[in-house]
Amino acid sequence: MLQKKSLNKVGQIEDALAVIHDGSTLMFGGFGGIGNPPTLIRGIVNKGVKDLTLIGNDTAFPTIGIGQLIKHKQAKKVIASHIGSNPLAGQQMVDGELEVEFSPQGTLAERIRAGGVGIPAFLTDVGIGSMVEEGKEKIVLNEKEYLLETALRADVSIVYAKKADRFGNLIYETSARNTNPLVAMAGTFTIAEVEEIVEMGELDPTEIITPGIFVDLIIQSKGVDWQWVWE
Repeated sequence: MLQKKSLNKVGQIEDALAVIHDGSTLMFGGFGGIGNPPTLIRGIVNKGVKDLTLIGNDTAFPTIGIGQLIKHKQAKKVIASHIGSNPLAGQQMVDGELEVEFSPQGTLAERIRAGGVGIPAFLTDVGIGSMVEEGKEKIVLNEKEYLLETALRADVSIVYAKKADRFGNLIYETSARNTNPLVAMAGTFTIAEVEEIVEMGELDPTEIITPGIFVDLIIQSKGVDWQWVWE
């Protein structure tokens, strides 16, 4: 297993799968499948890991992205902003096979960001008077009521990037960037699947979005499965 903060973090899919186990909390980048790391997800499906808690924007599609883990019933819980593009997730929720915690998209992004920067919780008025407030503490500040939203972290974060150097500095491609930079910060162990791996010093420092200090392992992508969604 590669050591944390190594100067060369390039590894193989087997190294990535070695840190993902039954019952793991897995956070993933992506929006509607775009930006999900497909090689990593296929590896997790093939390994047969089960009882996962998935944290991400959505559940993609049944045959694309993170939705494949839903299709194969490898998740016990999902924390997401919506599941509408994956009817299997909705059916499993109705059948009691999948616990779903909904979080408004902006709130979810901030919960992930908070986890990445070490903020334990924050206040927001989004969700007051709706199902979102169920079971959450309310705080009155300056005569206005807020929900206390807790930060989110994961055992493992998986992200997709356009390019990385061997230390793990990441560059993303246009809208495939989406939630990936936030997710990369919030994992105890972060794995980046990348389209291209270059030597140290080859990346333009002004284009780097995720500093390599947040990344523990890099693997070469075998290609995406969400190109048609993107187009």
